[in-house]
Amino acid sequence: MATLLLIRHAPTPETGSRLTGRLPGVSLGDGGIAAAERTAQNLSGTKLKRLYASPIERTMETATIIGGPHGLAPIVEEGMIEIDFGSWAGRSFGQLRRTKLWSTVQVAPSRVRFPGGESFLEAQHRAVVACDRIADEAGKATVAIVSHSDVIKLVVSHYLGQPIDLFQRINIATTSVSVVHLTPGAPPFVDVINGQGAPRA
Repeated sequence: MATLLLIRHAPTPETGSRLTGRLPGVSLGDGGIAAAERTAQNLSGTKLKRLYASPIERTMETATIIGGPHGLAPIVEEGMIEIDFGSWAGRSFGQLRRTKLWSTVQVAPSRVRFPGGESFLEAQHRAVVACDRIADEAGKATVAIVSHSDVIKLVVSHYLGQPIDLFQRINIATTSVSVVHLTPGAPPFVDVINGQGAPRA
């Protein structure tokens, strides 16, 4: 049984105010670094075989801090990269809430393709493929994957067997740890969603 720790990156100064998406130059800042250090401490007693991260700066920075106590450098995992929000990237959430697409994003995400970007279905597929592969390679070990809120929500929703239109009902806070166990030939087991502190052994 492979255990995946799905960790959302630490907060940046723009978390919650602007949809930064894949834009470059968005780093953690002092508050985010402190939050990542707390998560690293919480996970210091958990034996990790490998550490993966989305290639975006905030996820790589978070993963580098988390990997410190384990002597692990993050492995870039393109399959867990942030959603390509297209022309939505860089806009404030206040602006986005006034668009016609916003309500569809919330209640019928299966119908959404971001202007100039990808769909939720595409993002879910490539993230689940990445997680399944990582689990196969991990064997019976525990690995950590640092990614983004919507990507983690989509992965957790898939392993719960939920229709994608329900994935927005899941909340994934910054530096939270969600725990999924994957065993070949058996149903997935979602142990923790949006966990705070050290995960259960």
